[in-house]
Amino acid sequence: MRVKGLEKGRILDFVAYCKKHRNQIDDSYLYDFELLKFEIGDENPTYLAINQQDEIVGAVSLVIDDYHNRGRRARFRIFHTETEDPQVYQLLFKEVLKHATNLDKVFLFIPVANKNLIKMIEGLKFSVERYAFLLVREDLDVPEIHLPEGYELKSFRPGQDEENWLTVRNAAFSTLKGSETPITIEGVKKLLTDDDYLEGGMLVLFDQEKPVGVIRGADDEYNAAPIMNIGPVAILPDYQGRGLGQSLLRASLRFAKEKGYKRTILSVNGENERAQALYIKEGFKQVEAVVCYQYFLK
Repeated sequence: MRVKGLEKGRILDFVAYCKKHRNQIDDSYLYDFELLKFEIGDENPTYLAINQQDEIVGAVSLVIDDYHNRGRRARFRIFHTETEDPQVYQLLFKEVLKHATNLDKVFLFIPVANKNLIKMIEGLKFSVERYAFLLVREDLDVPEIHLPEGYELKSFRPGQDEENWLTVRNAAFSTLKGSETPITIEGVKKLLTDDDYLEGGMLVLFDQEKPVGVIRGADDEYNAAPIMNIGPVAILPDYQGRGLGQSLLRASLRFAKEKGYKRTILSVNGENERAQALYIKEGFKQVEAVVCYQYFLK
């Protein structure tokens, strides 16, 4: 068994390994469109565990893009071995951490049902940061949307609403675990060019001329079937508790029906009990639970 850095000649092998095992782990960065554009570089340090037959039996890869770098952290794209040998995990971990010396921590999500991986990660001295839940809503009727007088929902206007989106999202998520790092204008613009972008799926809620809420519906897949992913759902702190989040959610659900989606999906942090209650009230049901593990580097 040997561990070596990913070389260009083995990118397709690495992609095949990711696809083979993505259903067992967090697949947030393992969708086909993500893997299709995968490149070796400083943003994607990647190592492979290779057996005597020159077969890949383990892989580790970090995502250190601009957003994560500004938050002084990195997220694992994949951390997995077929051997389930603690020593292989240790070897992979040791190599990839060489690329995280300027960061404060690394983290990854693991499905609660994956007990073996949890055992391996805890053996490496990772600690639990938070829990998150995946919720799905089937093709149900959408209740009426009731906005207070003076409020208006508008489709995102490229070239006009980037700053509005940034302001609302950053203010709403400033204390939300895992989302505290502010996004940038470039990050907002990227939402418009991502492969999951749906025209008309980004909505901005205004109070008179003031942006107070945002929501996004994006193309996704769950259990090998199309689904619309909803998120972020963000309301300015001073405007929370007024039922505006419910109005945003219903507007996004109506958009999904107009686009022909039979189901919608979203993720919510375990500590965000108010949001969980809203989603369940609006017809969502929990389908998965994941735990976010973190490893502090300093």
